[in-house]
Amino acid sequence: MQTTALTYEAAYSELKQIAAEIESESVSVDVLAEKVKRASLLIAYCQKRLKATEEEVNNIIGQMENNTGI
Repeated sequence: MQTTALTYEAAYSELKQIAAEIESESVSVDVLAEKVKRASLLIAYCQKRLKATEEEVNNIIGQMENNTGI
């Protein structure tokens, strides 16, 4: 999966898949570190997207409050 076209939903879906593979012990020891590293990158990406969305929503709410005098 390319990170240039990565969406939050795609990253979250891939994280769930990696977690299921690790929990079911279907990941070989040879690729476990690679899966954990990828999961770490996906988690960081999701956290960044959530934070950016939270800030954007708060800005919009702030603008609405300023415009309506609330």
